[in-house]
Amino acid sequence: MRTLSLPIVTLAATLTATLLAGPAQADPGALLDHELRRLHSSEVVNLQERLGGSPLLLVNTASRCGFTGQFEGLEALHQRYGDRGLKVAGFSSNDFNQEIDEEGAAEVCFVNFGVTFDMFAPISVSGDEAHPLFAELAQQSEAPRWNFTKYLVDESGRVVAHYPSSVRPESPAMREAIEALLNGE
Repeated sequence: MRTLSLPIVTLAATLTATLLAGPAQADPGALLDHELRRLHSSEVVNLQERLGGSPLLLVNTASRCGFTGQFEGLEALHQRYGDRGLKVAGFSSNDFNQEIDEEGAAEVCFVNFGVTFDMFAPISVSGDEAHPLFAELAQQSEAPRWNFTKYLVDESGRVVAHYPSSVRPESPAMREAIEALLNGE
Protein backbone atom coordinates (compact mmCIF):
# COMPACT_ATOMS: atom_id res chain seq x y z
CA MET A 1 0.00 0.00 0.00
CA ARG A 2 2.84 2.35 0.81
CA THR A 3 4.43 1.97 -2.64
CA LEU A 4 1.11 2.84 -4.25
CA SER A 5 0.54 5.89 -2.07
CA LEU A 6 3.93 7.43 -2.87
CA PRO A 7 3.17 7.90 -6.58
CA ILE A 8 -0.28 9.20 -5.69
CA VAL A 9 1.22 11.66 -3.21
CA THR A 10 3.80 12.73 -5.81
CA LEU A 11 1.07 13.14 -8.41
CA ALA A 12 -1.08 15.13 -5.96
CA ALA A 13 1.87 17.39 -5.09
CA THR A 14 2.62 17.96 -8.77
CA LEU A 15 -1.02 18.78 -9.53
CA THR A 16 -1.21 21.13 -6.54
CA ALA A 17 1.96 22.96 -7.63
CA THR A 18 0.62 23.24 -11.19
CA LEU A 19 -2.71 24.62 -10.00
CA LEU A 20 -1.03 27.11 -7.67
CA ALA A 21 1.28 28.29 -10.48
CA GLY A 22 -1.69 29.00 -12.73
CA PRO A 23 -1.88 28.47 -16.49
CA ALA A 24 1.28 28.38 -18.58
CA GLN A 25 2.36 31.87 -19.47
CA ALA A 26 2.85 32.91 -23.07
CA ASP A 27 6.21 34.33 -24.09
CA PRO A 28 5.50 37.94 -25.07
CA GLY A 29 9.11 38.36 -26.17
CA ALA A 30 8.46 35.78 -28.89
CA LEU A 31 5.62 37.80 -30.37
CA LEU A 32 7.70 40.08 -32.59
CA ASP A 33 10.82 37.96 -33.00
CA HIS A 34 10.24 37.58 -36.76
CA GLU A 35 11.11 39.08 -40.11
CA LEU A 36 8.35 39.71 -42.62
CA ARG A 37 8.14 41.22 -46.05
CA ARG A 38 6.14 44.39 -46.47
CA LEU A 39 3.04 44.17 -48.68
CA HIS A 40 3.86 44.35 -52.41
CA SER A 41 7.51 45.14 -51.70
CA SER A 42 10.83 43.34 -51.59
CA GLU A 43 11.65 45.04 -48.27
CA VAL A 44 11.91 42.62 -45.35
CA VAL A 45 11.62 44.13 -41.87
CA ASN A 46 12.37 42.84 -38.41
CA LEU A 47 9.11 43.19 -36.48
CA GLN A 48 10.89 43.71 -33.17
CA GLU A 49 12.87 46.63 -34.60
CA ARG A 50 9.85 48.05 -36.44
CA LEU A 51 7.11 47.58 -33.82
CA GLY A 52 8.74 46.52 -30.55
CA GLY A 53 8.39 48.54 -27.36
CA SER A 54 5.19 50.23 -28.50
CA PRO A 55 1.50 49.64 -27.91
CA LEU A 56 0.19 47.78 -30.95
CA LEU A 57 -3.00 47.08 -32.81
CA LEU A 58 -2.40 43.97 -34.94
CA VAL A 59 -5.01 42.93 -37.50
CA ASN A 60 -5.36 40.10 -40.01
CA THR A 61 -6.80 41.52 -43.23
CA ALA A 62 -8.31 40.49 -46.56
CA SER A 63 -9.29 42.65 -49.52
CA ARG A 64 -12.48 40.89 -50.64
CA CYS A 65 -14.09 40.63 -47.23
CA GLY A 66 -17.29 42.29 -46.09
CA PHE A 67 -15.18 43.92 -43.36
CA THR A 68 -12.63 45.45 -45.78
CA GLY A 69 -14.15 48.87 -45.12
CA GLN A 70 -12.53 48.65 -41.68
CA PHE A 71 -9.27 49.76 -43.33
CA GLU A 72 -10.73 53.27 -43.09
CA GLY A 73 -11.25 52.98 -39.33
CA LEU A 74 -7.84 51.38 -38.80
CA GLU A 75 -6.19 54.24 -40.69
CA ALA A 76 -8.15 56.72 -38.56
CA LEU A 77 -6.83 55.05 -35.39
CA HIS A 78 -3.31 55.15 -36.83
CA GLN A 79 -3.67 58.87 -37.53
CA ARG A 80 -5.35 59.65 -34.22
CA TYR A 81 -3.06 57.71 -31.88
CA GLY A 82 0.21 57.38 -33.80
CA ASP A 83 1.69 60.49 -32.16
CA ARG A 84 0.92 58.93 -28.77
CA GLY A 85 2.83 55.77 -29.65
CA LEU A 86 0.22 53.35 -31.01
CA LYS A 87 1.44 51.38 -34.00
CA VAL A 88 -1.12 49.72 -36.26
CA ALA A 89 0.00 46.77 -38.40
CA GLY A 90 -2.01 44.74 -40.87
CA PHE A 91 -1.23 41.21 -41.97
CA SER A 92 -2.75 40.17 -45.26
CA SER A 93 -4.04 36.59 -45.27
CA ASN A 94 -6.02 34.29 -47.49
CA ASP A 95 -6.89 31.82 -44.72
CA PHE A 96 -10.57 32.53 -45.21
CA ASN A 97 -10.39 32.64 -49.04
CA GLN A 98 -11.08 36.37 -49.22
CA GLU A 99 -7.76 37.84 -50.33
CA ILE A 100 -6.95 38.75 -53.91
CA ASP A 101 -3.40 38.44 -55.15
CA GLU A 102 -0.78 40.55 -53.42
CA GLU A 103 -0.84 43.30 -56.05
CA GLY A 104 -4.62 43.61 -55.71
CA ALA A 105 -4.37 43.63 -51.91
CA ALA A 106 -1.85 46.47 -52.09
CA GLU A 107 -4.14 48.45 -54.40
CA VAL A 108 -7.10 48.02 -52.05
CA CYS A 109 -5.04 49.06 -49.02
CA PHE A 110 -2.91 51.85 -50.39
CA VAL A 111 -5.00 53.26 -53.24
CA ASN A 112 -8.62 52.61 -52.28
CA PHE A 113 -8.25 53.24 -48.53
CA GLY A 114 -5.07 55.34 -48.32
CA VAL A 115 -3.50 53.08 -45.70
CA THR A 116 -0.25 54.50 -44.30
CA PHE A 117 0.23 52.05 -41.41
CA ASP A 118 2.45 48.98 -41.86
CA MET A 119 0.98 46.26 -44.05
CA PHE A 120 2.72 42.93 -44.52
CA ALA A 121 2.72 40.34 -47.30
CA PRO A 122 0.25 37.47 -46.99
CA ILE A 123 0.80 34.96 -44.20
CA SER A 124 -1.29 32.24 -42.62
CA VAL A 125 -3.02 33.38 -39.42
CA SER A 126 -4.89 30.29 -38.21
CA GLY A 127 -4.60 26.56 -37.86
CA ASP A 128 -1.49 24.41 -38.02
CA GLU A 129 0.08 26.64 -40.68
CA ALA A 130 -0.32 29.88 -38.69
CA HIS A 131 2.71 32.14 -38.77
CA PRO A 132 4.44 32.10 -35.34
CA LEU A 133 3.25 35.69 -34.72
CA PHE A 134 -0.37 34.62 -34.96
CA ALA A 135 0.30 31.36 -33.14
CA GLU A 136 1.55 33.47 -30.21
CA LEU A 137 -1.45 35.81 -30.43
CA ALA A 138 -3.71 32.75 -30.35
CA GLN A 139 -1.85 31.34 -27.35
CA GLN A 140 -2.33 34.59 -25.48
CA SER A 141 -5.98 35.08 -26.49
CA GLU A 142 -7.55 33.16 -29.37
CA ALA A 143 -6.93 32.52 -33.05
CA PRO A 144 -8.72 34.63 -35.65
CA ARG A 145 -12.05 33.15 -36.63
CA TRP A 146 -12.35 35.52 -39.59
CA ASN A 147 -10.67 38.46 -41.27
CA PHE A 148 -10.18 41.74 -39.40
CA THR A 149 -9.68 40.16 -36.01
CA LYS A 150 -7.93 42.80 -33.92
CA TYR A 151 -5.39 42.35 -31.11
CA LEU A 152 -4.44 45.19 -28.78
CA VAL A 153 -0.95 44.48 -27.43
CA ASP A 154 1.00 46.31 -24.73
CA GLU A 155 4.62 47.48 -24.97
CA SER A 156 5.93 44.21 -23.54
CA GLY A 157 4.13 42.07 -26.14
CA ARG A 158 1.16 40.92 -24.09
CA VAL A 159 -2.31 40.82 -25.62
CA VAL A 160 -4.51 43.06 -23.46
CA ALA A 161 -7.66 42.91 -25.62
CA HIS A 162 -8.95 40.90 -28.55
CA TYR A 163 -11.77 41.99 -30.87
CA PRO A 164 -13.61 39.90 -33.43
CA SER A 165 -14.31 41.13 -36.95
CA SER A 166 -17.69 42.56 -36.00
CA VAL A 167 -16.13 45.13 -33.64
CA ARG A 168 -15.32 48.16 -35.77
CA PRO A 169 -12.10 50.10 -35.14
CA GLU A 170 -14.06 53.24 -34.31
CA SER A 171 -16.20 51.48 -31.70
CA PRO A 172 -16.26 53.05 -28.23
CA ALA A 173 -14.98 49.79 -26.73
CA MET A 174 -11.86 49.82 -28.89
CA ARG A 175 -11.18 53.52 -28.43
CA GLU A 176 -11.57 53.22 -24.64
CA ALA A 177 -9.20 50.24 -24.53
CA ILE A 178 -6.63 52.06 -26.67
CA GLU A 179 -6.89 55.17 -24.48
CA ALA A 180 -6.45 53.06 -21.33
CA LEU A 181 -3.42 51.31 -22.81
CA LEU A 182 -1.85 54.60 -23.89
CA ASN A 183 -2.54 56.11 -20.47
CA GLY A 184 -0.88 53.16 -18.73
CA GLU A 185 -4.08 51.96 -17.07
